Amino acid sequence: MPDLNERPPSAADILRLAELRRRAAVRLRGGAGGQGAYGGAAEALDVLHSMASSPGTAEQALALLHELQVYQVELELQAQELRDARTELEEALSRQADRHDHLPAGCLVLDAGLLVSDLNLTAARLLGAAPGEALALAPEVWLDGESARSLRAAAARVDAGVRRAACPLVLRSRSADALAVIGQLAADPQSSGYLLVLTDDRDEARPA
Repeated sequence: MPDLNERPPSAADILRLAELRRRAAVRLRGGAGGQGAYGGAAEALDVLHSMASSPGTAEQALALLHELQVYQVELELQAQELRDARTELEEALSRQADRHDHLPAGCLVLDAGLLVSDLNLTAARLLGAAPGEALALAPEVWLDGESARSLRAAAARVDAGVRRAACPLVLRSRSADALAVIGQLAADPQSSGYLLVLTDDRDEARPA
């Protein structure tokens, strides 16, 4: 039952409470117009202490303090959820990258000039080079002459509207004999370049 003798807050008290809530929200969101978080928190605490010291606003100050504490807990929970989500995304990305590297096919990303811009470990092994060594290589470096021309012709067909162009290719490997593979070329949806998949009919032993 409400206390009939309790003095209702004045208009000034209500305005003061509203201003404190606004300032506290700004401070909590880090928008203090260039002031540091510590200075903003100290100022808010001063205002809250002033309200708590006044009989007319003490109850409102306690209620506001409770709201701020709840809000702080909510922020902490949200921050933890964001950290957990980031960890899950990083782990998922790591798994996908590992699977991409160990696909049983060589996967290359070629730029508009057919230079290698990215490749998986399988493609690097087929080319007989470390992944970093294969970047920016032109087709004439890792394919024989006829195969390089075939790849460029396949790129022209893709540019003309073919969804996927197949072409037999012969790889020039610095660490092994020439290797015949089948290339499948398509447009890269993320750039003006191409996606190339290389497959062969060999059984490849696992490294010791």
